[in-house]
Amino acid sequence: MSALSTNAFTLLDWAKRLDPDGKVAVIAELLAQRNEMLNDIIWVQGNLEIGHRTTVRTGLPTVYWRLLNQAVQTSKSSTAQITESCGMLEAWAEIDKEIAELGGNPSAVRYSEAQAFLEAMNQEMASTLFYGNSSVSPEEFNGLSVRYADLSAANAQNIVDAGGTGSDNSSIWLIVWDENGVFGTFPKGSMAGLDHEDLGLQTVQGSTGVAGTRLRVYQEKWNWKAGIILKDWRQAVRICNIDISNLVAESSAADVTKNMIKALHRIGSINMGKAAFYMNRTLIEMLDIQRLNSVKSGGGLTYENVDGKIVPYFRGIPIRTCDALVETETRVT
Repeated sequence: MSALSTNAFTLLDWAKRLDPDGKVAVIAELLAQRNEMLNDIIWVQGNLEIGHRTTVRTGLPTVYWRLLNQAVQTSKSSTAQITESCGMLEAWAEIDKEIAELGGNPSAVRYSEAQAFLEAMNQEMASTLFYGNSSVSPEEFNGLSVRYADLSAANAQNIVDAGGTGSDNSSIWLIVWDENGVFGTFPKGSMAGLDHEDLGLQTVQGSTGVAGTRLRVYQEKWNWKAGIILKDWRQAVRICNIDISNLVAESSAADVTKNMIKALHRIGSINMGKAAFYMNRTLIEMLDIQRLNSVKSGGGLTYENVDGKIVPYFRGIPIRTCDALVETETRVT
């Protein structure tokens, strides 16, 4: 038997969700984000119970020109194996049975709370996909930023420096999703995506008052096991050090279009999978402003209707909104 969480849903929480007519209100989700990256990721089941192991080519054999009757040496290629671990994101919700059933519609109360948990799980997963760092937080998996964080590293050619020097920087990412490039993974034998368990009515131990007290609660659990695999680092490009204050002020601002062109030319193979640019709302707004004259004159930024949605494109590559990309990144050096 578990103990009731101190963060349990309270009577005050319930009262704040009622319309004047006593029905559960439709909540304005002011904390909701757009993280369209989650819709694009290709998910592949890992080959390990803890994650996924990839094998990459690290060296080619030596080949020779020779003359007749002249022997050549044998040679061979070399490979390396990389093991990536998954993280496990989890959340629990408990609502006192008597509170949930006030007003006669416990399903509506629980659904209202479940929407917030779903949003929180999505936001945390999107943030970790970019900023997760297992050396700092061992329970997380390594996100993309920690892998493209050194301008002198072996993959530095796929890091475009936009010149920002302060601490209010942001990044744009160009990613080609493919199982031979960049993809999401989940542990072997598990399920992909967010797993939701409605545990119904449970008896738990009260967290306050007399020890050993019991309480009937509606209980739910959310679980998401995931990681990200960089099988071919050439299939992602980070445009980093974009100074947001300079960009918004249009003073010494980074040329977003020029940097996106650089990213396109540094990607390994843009046609190898599903490609997209990812940036936050400020960057999309300023890109739109910077490209205003170019659009009027037939420039590279266009808009196309995809499945009923107006989607911005840059040279044939869709531009996605990703609120998880913060504007407080430190300078990448």
